[in-house]
Amino acid sequence: MIKSMTGFGRCETEIHGRAITVEIKSVNHRYFEFSCRVTRGYSFLEDKLKAFVNSRVARGKIDMFVSVGAADDVPCEVAVNHSLVSGYLAAMKEISDTYGVENDATVVSLTRFPDVLTVNKAPVDEEELTADVLTAAGVALDSFVAMREAEGAKMKADILGRAQTILDIVSEIEARSPVTVEEYETRLLDRIRQTLENLSVEVDEQRILTEVAVFADKVAVAEETVRLRSHFDQLSAFMEHSEPVGRKLDFIIQEMNREANTIGSKVQDAVLAHKVVDIKSEIEKIREQVQNIE
Repeated sequence: MIKSMTGFGRCETEIHGRAITVEIKSVNHRYFEFSCRVTRGYSFLEDKLKAFVNSRVARGKIDMFVSVGAADDVPCEVAVNHSLVSGYLAAMKEISDTYGVENDATVVSLTRFPDVLTVNKAPVDEEELTADVLTAAGVALDSFVAMREAEGAKMKADILGRAQTILDIVSEIEARSPVTVEEYETRLLDRIRQTLENLSVEVDEQRILTEVAVFADKVAVAEETVRLRSHFDQLSAFMEHSEPVGRKLDFIIQEMNREANTIGSKVQDAVLAHKVVDIKSEIEKIREQVQNIE
């Protein structure tokens, strides 16, 4: 299934008394690039989350945000740094005695000083927390992938529609190309007759046939149109693959553009030249879409 590289997913839940929020978003990128920001103290989750996301996402610049709240039933102890409190009180008394100002120290004011209180929590069960976070990440990732698939389906329809438009134009070029050779032969004969109408010189029919044959060989685009059709057959086949095909599609688009350029350099007819411009315009629009396919 075709997937876009743009997506977003979010999960906000509570597991084992912890509030867990996982948010994931992505934009197009040539390779898989993962960036994760987690709550301070839980950096051990980053590598596991990267591997988890990479198991389902092959390309794109991925940004993940993980917030983990404290568990309600986890015991914790608040310890008082008595030596530091004594030092603060002594310093405040010294200031009061020296400068004659009121010593208005209170418990609340003392607890605001750095490191007076220390919170000691029970050790985190990393395995349990990892499993909980991955559960939430799985929900967010499901939503994220679903969004990429939905957008990918729209892109697939647009690409195949433009591909059919190009194939229709190719059919017109194939039909028009032999006509240009006949028109060239007619113009060549008319020009020769105009030049020789007052001279007693016979027209060399063999020379004219040779000239027309050379011209026909120069403007023949059958090989290029066959290859172009082959590329579109490959494009349609890749659209049905389940694995990521963005890079392969990008290569095919390059080959299509090369064939279109060759056809453009060969045609000597204004009508065909305009049709080649239309083909290149549609190929460019397909290329822009392919740039965002995983």
